[in-house]
Amino acid sequence: MQVALGGTFDPIHDGHRALFRRAFELGDVTVGLTNDELAARTRHAERYVRPYADREADLREELAALADTFGWSFEIRPLTEPTGIATEPPFDALVVSPETEPGGERINELREASGEAPLRLEVVDHLRAEDGGIISSTRIVRGEIDEHGNLTPEAVGRLRPPGREEAAPDEGRPG
Repeated sequence: MQVALGGTFDPIHDGHRALFRRAFELGDVTVGLTNDELAARTRHAERYVRPYADREADLREELAALADTFGWSFEIRPLTEPTGIATEPPFDALVVSPETEPGGERINELREASGEAPLRLEVVDHLRAEDGGIISSTRIVRGEIDEHGNLTPEAVGRLRPPGREEAAPDEGRPG
């Protein structure tokens, strides 16, 4: 089976790892990684997102270990549009989270309109942090939790690199 999934993946956390594992349980995996422009356009909360090359290196490391474990191959491709690579013919399944499921349904509408078969949508539930909230990259960047969902009350979050004047409202403050 040819499996697609996509995202910004910055930073990678256990919720992402659950998506990756499900994808590799199904077959060969192609991950669409948002390019820098799309990442800036699709953030639900204003926050600094590391450059594509840095995110790709971390993603490649995560996926390589799973590919070895499951015996499937993987590819990482840049995403320039939210519907990304999943509208292309070769895919059979799309792995999504509950909040990206509507995007998966939209992808299936586009596929059907172009004469392609709809994808099997594999919805992977959110993982919960120690406080019961969802494990998310935004919460990690704010310093609320770590990649595993443990509370980090002493953390200050991810600061913008030097030379970046625009700042997110909560940036640098504990969550």
